[in-house]
Amino acid sequence: MHDLGVGFGYLVRGQRWVTRHGKQFGFGLIPGLITLVLYAAALTALALWGTDFTAWATPFADDWSSPWLGLFRGFLTAVLFALALLLSVITFTAVTLLLGQPFYENLSEKVDRDVSPDGTAPESGLPLWRELLISARDSLRVVARALVWGVLLFALGFIPFVGQTVVPVIGFFVTGFFLTEELTAVALQRRGVVLRDRLTMLRSRKRLIWGFGTPLGLAFLVPFVAVFLMPGAVAGATLMARDLMGEETREEEDEDEGEQAGSVSR
Repeated sequence: MHDLGVGFGYLVRGQRWVTRHGKQFGFGLIPGLITLVLYAAALTALALWGTDFTAWATPFADDWSSPWLGLFRGFLTAVLFALALLLSVITFTAVTLLLGQPFYENLSEKVDRDVSPDGTAPESGLPLWRELLISARDSLRVVARALVWGVLLFALGFIPFVGQTVVPVIGFFVTGFFLTEELTAVALQRRGVVLRDRLTMLRSRKRLIWGFGTPLGLAFLVPFVAVFLMPGAVAGATLMARDLMGEETREEEDEDEGEQAGSVSR
């Protein structure tokens, strides 16, 4: 339970950091807004033409009598939209981070410098195109894993009672894990930690990861909330990455006390 609270604390600290650094918050909104427009267009298209797609995919049901035909295709359309919504939550972070790689790399580095006792930040030393390539490759691998979980949970959703109670809860924890992996990747990739090692690291601290990612995944169900939380989520994930790597972090309270002492002395 302690790690759950600590994980949620990193999420709160990240939002507090971007609130104090308004310029970084403003730049961090741009990729999220672009991604939101793209996803909204895709989900709107699915809502408008999902029934047509379901009818095309189930020609064997054309001769079914009413009301079974309508109920069957209506159910499939609803499930399809729900699955698309779940995948949009899981992949929103990956797509936003990919589109906003320069923005979030800069934000993450500033967080590292701000909380590091010596004021420095790890650097990958790689050119931007190489970082983008690695990020895209790793994101595809993570999304593929998430899709496997999505299909499994979709199948389990047909189990009476369990599918309507236990499965959604598991889904949110799974979503939280993959969201956290994508977000911490910004800071961990700069430290040269490859995907396999990142996953191993996160699995060793599951409660910490769930405390951070699960509430974020729930919040991301509200599209505009996802956009506004992304900069702070990257900042909080950077703070978490320092914890996972065992790096010393200067406490924010110390910084605030220092600023207050400085203003008194002036």
